Amino acid sequence: MSWAGPEDVYLSTSLASYLDRKLLVLLRDGRKLLGILRSFDQFANAVLEDACERAIVGDLYCDIPLGLYIIRGENVVLIGELDLEREELPPHMTRVSEAEIKRAQKAEREATDLKGTMRKRMEFLDLD
Repeated sequence: MSWAGPEDVYLSTSLASYLDRKLLVLLRDGRKLLGILRSFDQFANAVLEDACERAIVGDLYCDIPLGLYIIRGENVVLIGELDLEREELPPHMTRVSEAEIKRAQKAEREATDLKGTMRKRMEFLDLD
């Protein structure tokens, strides 16, 4: 059994204030999850109810439903409460279907891959 340090107590206390509230959770891999915090432990492992992944590509977005979702604390970068009184996104953002956002994500990945490939091909040129 390990001893919980003072920082663990602060973490537990601060997460306790978010119980039963709608949160945005940013993960290490860049995904953004929204949901209602129902439970957590001293390692910041968390359970979100009615969770969804917010996928954003340019001005397009889609909330992909996940249901009840368990998040490993080591993957959490940021947790913040959403203000239900305010608009969550700027007005220029357009909500699209899950199929449309998947196509946009694929196109974005392909463009990034092509850019990386072109950069590698151009490395032989010493432009400095």
